[in-house]
Parts: sequence; C-alpha cells; structure tokens
Amino acid sequence: YEDVYVGRAAVRAVFNLGRRSKVAGIYVNDGKITRDATIHVLRGGEEMFVGPISTLKHFKDDVREVLEGYECGIGLEGFNDLQEDDIIEALEVIETARTL
Repeated sequence: YEDVYVGRAAVRAVFNLGRRSKVAGIYVNDGKITRDATIHVLRGGEEMFVGPISTLKHFKDDVREVLEGYECGIGLEGFNDLQEDDIIEALEVIETARTL
C-alpha cells in the first residue's frame, strides 16, 4: 500500500457547532479534497492529527469532493482542535502491485 497526495487546503475560519464539535472553513489551494481521503492536519510543520473526514460540505450541500480554488466546510472525526492557518493535506491509500 502507498499514500498518494490528493490535495492541500488552508483553514480560514473555525466554527463551533455545539459543545464538542467544530467545523473548519477551508480553501483548497492545490489538488482536491475528497471525502474518502485520509486527512493530515499540519500546524507549524508538525503533524497534529491523522484520520478520516466526518463531514464535507460546499455551502449547505454534502459533497464527495471539493476542487482547487473552492471553499468548503470540513469536520474531522475525533479531532476538534483546528485553528486558523492550519494546513490540511489529503492522502489516499492505494494498493501497489507486488513484484516477484
């Protein structure tokens, strides 16, 4: 298995949805963010979180992917410590062919 880079986004704002959940407003700088990607949250060059997306919305609609140049809202499963200027990287795991 191999991690393949899909896209990168910057957190522009963080919104509280209740006591325990937060959603980040992000701008996709490069590539795309897909719902089935594994998300890596980077802060100051240090990896803060690795895990799945819980919600991905463009305006009020649930979406499967958001392309470069667009904004969206993202919620991460099990991580509520997002801050402005965090970098979000999306990676997908693909199966590579085995050599004999």
